[in-house]
Amino acid sequence: MNSGMINRRDILTGTASLLAAGSLPLPAHGAAGAAKEFPLVAASARLSLVGVQHPTTEVWCYEGRVPGPEIRVRQGERLRVVVENRLPEDTTVHWHGIRLPNAMDGVPHLTQKPIAPGGYFTYEFECPDAGTYWYHPHQSSAEQVGRGLSGALIVDERDPVEVDRDITWLLSDWRLLKDASISDDFRNMHDVAHGGRIGNVVTVNGAVRDTFQVRAGERIRLRLINTANARIFALEFEGHAPKVTALDGQPVEPHEPPNGRVVLGPAMRADLIVDMTGAPGQSFRVVDRFYSSLNYRLLNLVYSEEPPLRTSFARDHIRLPANPIPEPALDAADRHKIVLGGGMMGQMRAAILDGKRADIRTLFQNGLAWAINGVAARGHVHKPLLTFSLNRSYIIEMVNETTWHHPMHLHGHSFRVLSRNGQPTRYKEWQDTVLLAPRERVEIALVADNLGDWMFHCHILEHQEGGMMGIIRVE
Repeated sequence: MNSGMINRRDILTGTASLLAAGSLPLPAHGAAGAAKEFPLVAASARLSLVGVQHPTTEVWCYEGRVPGPEIRVRQGERLRVVVENRLPEDTTVHWHGIRLPNAMDGVPHLTQKPIAPGGYFTYEFECPDAGTYWYHPHQSSAEQVGRGLSGALIVDERDPVEVDRDITWLLSDWRLLKDASISDDFRNMHDVAHGGRIGNVVTVNGAVRDTFQVRAGERIRLRLINTANARIFALEFEGHAPKVTALDGQPVEPHEPPNGRVVLGPAMRADLIVDMTGAPGQSFRVVDRFYSSLNYRLLNLVYSEEPPLRTSFARDHIRLPANPIPEPALDAADRHKIVLGGGMMGQMRAAILDGKRADIRTLFQNGLAWAINGVAARGHVHKPLLTFSLNRSYIIEMVNETTWHHPMHLHGHSFRVLSRNGQPTRYKEWQDTVLLAPRERVEIALVADNLGDWMFHCHILEHQEGGMMGIIRVE
C-alpha cells in the first residue's frame, strides 16, 4: 500500500471500546400473510470505522449505519422494502441469493429503472428459502459497495436449530487513507486487471474489532457474510472446531471446513455452529490466512470469567432443514460451457466489445480486462450468453482460463456444485456464488425455474465492471 494509507496494525491498537459485534435484535413478526415492511434510506454519513483515535470516515450507507440494518423475516413471509435514494447518484438494491421475481432483482436498466437521487422504489417479494443472504447496490457497485452500502437479510427457519446465540458478522474491506477517508481510486486499471480492490482495513459489522466476547460452554450460530469488493477470506478459529451447516444460505451436511479454514469469496456466506470449548478467561485468535503475504488476526475470541453453560455438547441437532429448491435431473440435463478469460498474465489478446472484435489495448482504453465466452461486457443489458427453457435442467461447465480467482454469481437461482477439476464434490452443495481458483474447472447444475433475464457475473466487483458479466435468459 502507498504511504498515504492507514496501517492496519496501528488501527488495531486501542480498539477495546469497540467490541460489541453481533446481530441486531429479531423484529417482532407481523400478521400472517401481511408483508413485513422496512424503510431503507441510502445516504452519506460520517462514522467511526477505525476507532476514536482516528477521524471519522465519510461513507455511503443505509439508515445511517454500516452495515445497514439487518432485515429479518421468517421463511415464506412477504417482505416489502421502501428504498429512498439520498445519494448524489442513481442506485438500486439487489437482494443477493434470494429466489425472487425478476422485476425485484435490482439490476439497473435490466430489471428496473435506477432510483434517481431523491427518488423511491418499493421492492416486494416472498422469501421462499431460509438462510443467510444480503443486500447491496448493483448500480456502480464497485464504488457504492466500496463506500459502505451493504446489509444482511436473514430468513429464519420455521423451526430453527437450538443455539445460545445467533450472530451475524458482515466482513467488509476498506481502502482508507491516513486521515481515515476512503481512497477514491475506484476502477483503476491495476485493480480491474488484477485481483480487484483489496483494501488495507477489515471491519466486522462496521468497525475494526479487537475482541469478541464469548462464554465457556455456549453454542453460537455464526453467520459469516463477505461483503468486500474483492478480498477473499480464509478464516481459522484457533482452538475451536466450527461446523459448516449452510453455504450461501443453503443447508449442507454439517462438516468441519477443509484444513480448518472457512473460505469465502466476495458475496459468499457460511453458517457455522461454533461450540465454545475453551475455559473461562482464555483467549483464541481468529486469523485470516487466504493471502500468504497478508495474514492477519481478525480478532480474538475472549472468554468471560463466568462458569461454563455446559461441559459437553450434543453432536446432533445442528442439521438445517432443506429448502424447497427443485433437484436438477442430471441424466436429462442439457450441457453448456462457459469460459472465463482475461486479466493480467492471461492469454486473452482480444474480445468482442459492442459486437465488434477489439484488441487488448482497446479493451483497456474502455476500462475492460475480462471476458466470458470471448465477450467483454459493459453495462447491464446484453445479448444473452445462454437461453434456458423454463423448468428444464442444465449443467454448466465453467472453465477459468485466467490466473486469478473468480467468485461467479448467478441471480435468481441456486445451483448444485457437482465437480471440481473432474472430481465429484463431496457434499454437492447448493450455492449461488461459486469460487473458481486459477485454471480450475467447475461443474454446476440447476433447474431454470425462474423466468427472466438474470445477471451472471464475477463478484469481484472490479472484474464485473471490467467485462466479466453477462445474462442468462430463462423463457
